[in-house]
Amino acid sequence: MSHPNAQSRLNFMEQSPDLFKKLQELGIAIVKSSDIEPGLGQLVDIRASQINGCAACLDMHVKQAKLSGERELRLYHIAIWRESPLFSAKERAALAWTEALTQIAPTGVSDDLYAELREQFSEKELSTLTFRVIGINAANRANVAFRTPPGKYDREFGLDKAELA
Repeated sequence: MSHPNAQSRLNFMEQSPDLFKKLQELGIAIVKSSDIEPGLGQLVDIRASQINGCAACLDMHVKQAKLSGERELRLYHIAIWRESPLFSAKERAALAWTEALTQIAPTGVSDDLYAELREQFSEKELSTLTFRVIGINAANRANVAFRTPPGKYDREFGLDKAELA
């Protein structure tokens, strides 16, 4: 299915392979870091992708989360995490941080939110979490700009096994 106003857009991965490789390397380094739990990182990726309207990333990260064992109801509740009882205090803090860094307010990030994060995360974890948000936002922006179709790389990344067609 294509965008309603679809025009053929370039494939940024093919046009700038060296830069795309560096973006991938950043993403891999963040994921491989043991500073934050993989499931928490997936929640962050999904929430930022929802906010940014990135169909390709949202599709990919929901499938990855399901393949990693995330409960489907929690996936449905990410968009309503404030009202949902399904997330821990640490997950709530990470989702709030994701939102604050994805949609930076003119006043910046509040001291209250930062204090909440410091109660839940070590300095190293908070730094890694911040890079996770930076990485997904970079990927979102490229995929939104060039309208990368959702599911385009499912087979390549083994995401077809999520059985979420």
